[in-house]
Amino acid sequence: MKPDTVVFDLGNVLIGWDPRNLYRKLFADEAAMEAFLAEVCTHEWNVQQDAGRPIREAEAELLARFPDRADLIRAYYGRFMEMLSGPIAGTVMLLEALHSKGIPLYALTNWSAETFALARSNFPFLELFRDIVVSGELGLVKPDPSIFHHLLKVVGKPAHACFFIDDSAANIASARKLGFTAHHFAAPPALHRDLENLGFL
Repeated sequence: MKPDTVVFDLGNVLIGWDPRNLYRKLFADEAAMEAFLAEVCTHEWNVQQDAGRPIREAEAELLARFPDRADLIRAYYGRFMEMLSGPIAGTVMLLEALHSKGIPLYALTNWSAETFALARSNFPFLELFRDIVVSGELGLVKPDPSIFHHLLKVVGKPAHACFFIDDSAANIASARKLGFTAHHFAAPPALHRDLENLGFL
């Protein structure tokens, strides 16, 4: 049985995101920037906000540990929109094509609830989704199976009815274990081929 519903991840599938887009403006030295992102505003720290921790608490934790980096720490969320490089045009075109064919569309994203409010108002194509499950609103993050179970309740269908698209190998592995058909996203052309093979396009 082929899936009849498509579920998109957002960051680096439909919307380009990389803290380096911002921090290259704040560091003259690439190595110093990479050290800051590896040691101060780390991926693991950011995931905690994706899981629902308030930004004010996250900043307070780092400001106490790295008071000499205060301006750089506050920039992470204070200038969050500068981390976004904009829509990934090829994927947005696929989203629009699916919508025009009446395919049920949903999104499942690891994203802070506070910053997602900013993104929603800047990317009109997000209105094409029937619903968007945001990790920061739930207190759950991918690849935790619990967030996929929540998604299925929102969609109202079993996992085998859903085609899931994500750029994270860990998230794809978790989805496949639960019975989703899944595509590990790298670039729009390969996604286009998979959508055609499944009869969506």
